[in-house]
Amino acid sequence: MPVPEMAVTPVKSLFWEVFPPMSTRRVYCTPVFLDGLVYVLGGCSETGLPLDTAEALDVASQTWTQLPSLPTARAGATAVALGNRLLVVGGMDAQQSPLSSVEIYNPDEGKWERKASLGQPSMGITSLEKDGKVYALGGMGADTTPQALVRVYEPAKDQWQPLPSMPTPRYGAASFLRGNKIYVLGGRQGKLPVTAFEAFDLEPGGLQQPGPHNFYSRPHFVSTMEEYDTELGVWIKPTRASRMREKRADFVAGCLGGRVIAAGGLGNQPSPLGSVESYNPVRKRWEYVAPLPSPRCSCAGLQTPHMLFLIGGVAQGPSNAVEALCQRETV
Repeated sequence: MPVPEMAVTPVKSLFWEVFPPMSTRRVYCTPVFLDGLVYVLGGCSETGLPLDTAEALDVASQTWTQLPSLPTARAGATAVALGNRLLVVGGMDAQQSPLSSVEIYNPDEGKWERKASLGQPSMGITSLEKDGKVYALGGMGADTTPQALVRVYEPAKDQWQPLPSMPTPRYGAASFLRGNKIYVLGGRQGKLPVTAFEAFDLEPGGLQQPGPHNFYSRPHFVSTMEEYDTELGVWIKPTRASRMREKRADFVAGCLGGRVIAAGGLGNQPSPLGSVESYNPVRKRWEYVAPLPSPRCSCAGLQTPHMLFLIGGVAQGPSNAVEALCQRETV
């Protein structure tokens, strides 16, 4: 289905807003957006140890507030907003072992509470919330093998229940909702990137593989971009113009103003990339956007309706920078 011309924001209307830095430099932290606040939970410190610190940025006033520490220090966790609370799941501890612990934060009370733990310890889970339930997919287990686990948390019962496993085990994948389907794409199996793209249908509770694909590819930087039509259920044949202008890995991806954004990351240079590209689906080509104020890779990305946040990450070491790509018309 063609995208209307008006749906794509002009490149010049996208700009970076620089927020006050976090009090703690961190990488592999977990951001969540709730009621105008960006919560940043845990992560890995400059000494390589997981953090129990939590802080919140009020986007409107651009002020940070220190929150009560997480009961469990963790890096590489996943978290979702669950009603007016935050649920943080899994991650890695100081011994670099995956965690099974689950904790919930109530901003009104300013308190953390332990909840039912995962059956199997996991880090690098991808998660999302739908209809008051939390779905946790994939992860890496204690033996460092990728997991195909799919689990659902029901807050009223404080229980995790298993669902049919994914066809492809993986950790560090991305997931999104469309209708009653959870789509899972990418991820890793050790040093190998996974190209599998699969969908879990919440209605019949089954998994689908939307189209032909290779499960693995060699670990090298690429500039390829593939486009999937969720209505037709087919992959759109890539062209030379659909390739990103730069090869990059460990970047933040998002959607803003009808464009797909690829920001920062690691290229073939010794230092992180500051360049930012956006894919125009009408012109079917990549166009440069204003560069990242603080070039870095391995940032935590956070998408809101009109902003794409890049939080922490790595420059020379762990970073405390917080920046957001914004739309000038609405911000």
